[in-house]
Amino acid sequence: MEKFQTILKIATKQSNFGFGLVALITAGGEQIFSSVAFKCPCNELSFIYGLVFLVVPALALLLFGFILSKKTWKLTTGLCHRKTKLCKWRNLKSMGLSVFQISACALVAPTSWTAVALLHGSYYECAMTGANFSSYRQDLCRGVNSEVKCQTELQKFPCEKAGNGREEVLRNLRAQSQILGWLLIASIMISNLLLICVARCTSPISYLQLKFWREYAEEENDLMNAYTNKHAKELAERNLKSFFNQTTPANVVTPCNQDWEKISSLYKFSTKDHYYSTLHKYVENKHEAESCIRMVSIRSNESADNPPVLDFVDGGTVSL
Repeated sequence: MEKFQTILKIATKQSNFGFGLVALITAGGEQIFSSVAFKCPCNELSFIYGLVFLVVPALALLLFGFILSKKTWKLTTGLCHRKTKLCKWRNLKSMGLSVFQISACALVAPTSWTAVALLHGSYYECAMTGANFSSYRQDLCRGVNSEVKCQTELQKFPCEKAGNGREEVLRNLRAQSQILGWLLIASIMISNLLLICVARCTSPISYLQLKFWREYAEEENDLMNAYTNKHAKELAERNLKSFFNQTTPANVVTPCNQDWEKISSLYKFSTKDHYYSTLHKYVENKHEAESCIRMVSIRSNESADNPPVLDFVDGGTVSL
């Protein structure tokens, strides 16, 4: 179990390896799912049945990717109560960029499922043999007088063993499915390469500083989790001891709401400042801030939207 946790920790730190691991697990799950759960009905439900198995699991994986993204909840938590005007162009642009980064990460698993499913061909064969397309049936049912009989025989193709040109029809359908699968994989790889190139070319910092920044963000995230668990345990133990022993509680310092809000906001990069995270900015400017009662948000007027190359700062897994 410890070895497995170590592998997962490495995967989360190395984004490319993490994406590859997610894609590999998704591909393996699709193969198991198609061999165990998928049984084409070979009737009028074939088109809907095949389409559901092709699309719905991908949609579920997409939603699951949004749910697991830390940046999703960092963006949406308290959104309805924020005092800043969301209709400003700068805020809308920043939110749009964040949504794009979250979506790019969440799309890894569903696109992997769809690509592997198309390469396998079972879902596509089932769906297309049950499709009610007149032009499609005419090409596959030449020599059959009755259109209804043609459709019925075509629906039974995935369940039959041989005969009536079944192998030729299924071979053509499998070829179409695999072509779509390879086109999807190629388009994903090309678009991903272009995004990486654009993000790197427009990076406001050098390669070595970016590497240092990434290491800092990972260490800060690990230490934040450790400090959070430790402090929460101390506070819970103090409250329980005070309750059961009916004693005066010891003094445990906890940051106020304004402090939590400042370090939880989305990071915005600015070449004017030299901060590596919202926590870093808060600590460096804490001596200039007022007390929690009259706390004023610290914002730089020249702060820019967080470039995609610095997405790791906000705890997301996309690292262009």
